Amino acid sequence: MESQGSKLFRFPIPLPALPSSAHVRAAGVYLAGALFSLGFWFFLDSAIYSKNFNASFVHVRFVDWIPGICSVFGIIVINSIDKAKLSTDASYSYGDGGVAWKARVVLFFGFALLAGGFAGSIVVLILKYIIPEYSWPTLYFGISNVIANGLLMLSCVVLWVSQNVEDEYSYSLSL
Repeated sequence: MESQGSKLFRFPIPLPALPSSAHVRAAGVYLAGALFSLGFWFFLDSAIYSKNFNASFVHVRFVDWIPGICSVFGIIVINSIDKAKLSTDASYSYGDGGVAWKARVVLFFGFALLAGGFAGSIVVLILKYIIPEYSWPTLYFGISNVIANGLLMLSCVVLWVSQNVEDEYSYSLSL
């Protein structure tokens, strides 16, 4: 029997059984893929609508594609970094310096690309669509660009977290 001093709550609270980390990892990867696809669907929908069905003279041009390209490059850079390399000890050296600070710098550039893509989509929305005061069908092109880059950013975060979930059966060997 536990003493009253070691219990947090007066009444016992049953804890739900958590799914295994392999299932969480798989679900996270699938969710990230769905968010990535949905983000590109928003942008491609507006680009196709702009090209084929838009009656105004404003269309989706290369300027609208630049934030998405930056976001995709940011996703590639961020998810190519191994999380274990970020916390390695500085005493281990790789060439002329440690691996950890190099991984952190590359990760920073990846997040800068991702944030720059999202911020760029907001700038394109404001400068190209809101300031000239276009009506709804044309304004959708800028809004869909922001939604697409937001979903790409969310996809990257979900994929980063799910890929770096520790397995209950994983272990590391250190010499």
